Amino acid sequence: MNPTIELLKSHRSIRKFTDQPVDQATVETLVQAGQAAATSSFIQACTVIQVSPGERRNKLAEMAGNQAYVAEAPVFLVFCADMKRHQLACGMHDAEMKSGFTEQFLTASLDCGLFAQNVIVAAESLGLGGVYIGGLRNNIEAVADLLELPELVYPVFGMCLGHPDQNPEIKPRLPLDVVLKQDRYDDSADAERIAEYDKDVKEYYRTRTGGTKDMTWSEQISGMLIKEARPHMLPFLNGKGFLKR
Repeated sequence: MNPTIELLKSHRSIRKFTDQPVDQATVETLVQAGQAAATSSFIQACTVIQVSPGERRNKLAEMAGNQAYVAEAPVFLVFCADMKRHQLACGMHDAEMKSGFTEQFLTASLDCGLFAQNVIVAAESLGLGGVYIGGLRNNIEAVADLLELPELVYPVFGMCLGHPDQNPEIKPRLPLDVVLKQDRYDDSADAERIAEYDKDVKEYYRTRTGGTKDMTWSEQISGMLIKEARPHMLPFLNGKGFLKR
């Protein structure tokens, strides 16, 4: 263990923030930390849009499922997978970019994930806290219109940042032997191990909610995955020039 590993293992989602502002220099430092993340083939395909408090932010909060902390957080960032600048780069050399490939969608989206994880870890190292907002994809076309996103750019998720005004427990993760395999994929013991893990998650929810939430991890997952998962995403991404081949 060292301070870096301790910081990573202490991550919690923070949804309540104090009124203390986060200065712009800090925001820019966090984004620079994000830029330092690994990027596939040096494509650097993540663009971050900082949305100030006000009407536009309030609309994003509504579009994300009426999550009040989207409107209230001192800082709100939207991480966008962006292949438009690559089209520009090709044009600078009179080259026609071949776009729409699934591989481009994957690498641009993964770039955003790596970038954002650097941002939130850097923020936590400064005593800040935050939470990812995947709910923007609930109304992704309206979000894209609100942010004036052009073709080849789509919003992957948002992120609230600020000084924490809560101290939640660390949510237990799956047992290591369920996620770390040796030499081959062997899940012969996973059901048993997940059943044991379910007890930890149930106790976590009971403690965190004062008994109002009584659910295991496998119950939560089974309840979620019997439903459609944002089927509007594919036609939206096609319309933005992604996932065409």
